[in-house]
Amino acid sequence: MPTPPPNAPYWTYMVPLVAIALVVLRNARARRLRIETLWIMPVIILVLVGMSFSQQGMPSPLMVGVDIAALAVGALLGWWRARFTHISVDPVTHQLTSRASPVGMLLILAIFALRYGLRLYAAQNANGLHISVNAIADAALTVTVGLVCAQRLEFALRATRLLNEARAGGPAPV
Repeated sequence: MPTPPPNAPYWTYMVPLVAIALVVLRNARARRLRIETLWIMPVIILVLVGMSFSQQGMPSPLMVGVDIAALAVGALLGWWRARFTHISVDPVTHQLTSRASPVGMLLILAIFALRYGLRLYAAQNANGLHISVNAIADAALTVTVGLVCAQRLEFALRATRLLNEARAGGPAPV
């Protein structure tokens, strides 16, 4: 999403805020969680990011290190956000539901704000950073890959454990 110029009308700033509000409202409701489909979004993101990376030349060793660090940060954020998501199992039907916690939603808001701030900073200081715009975009993509993959993996592990406990008549879902 392009950064609005400093003298842009106020409504150009409202579009990202409305999008964030819709994400928060969508995540506040309990939704059905299907373990068998948790792999789809990570595969789609990996394919799209892989296609994006394949169109570029080999990055410098420094940028490979930055991308690896960005992937680790994204994975940590994804795992942390997933840990705050409430997963429950219906004791009769064994249907799984998930509901994002307020902490998880605040994390997403913080990521959006940080990304927007970094974009503004990078746009204003592009020459001083000595880093290409593509390198910054690659790091943002690898954060997204780490976040989505780690979050879905944590969901799958916890949901499988809870479902197995429910089927065996074990402890109540947490």
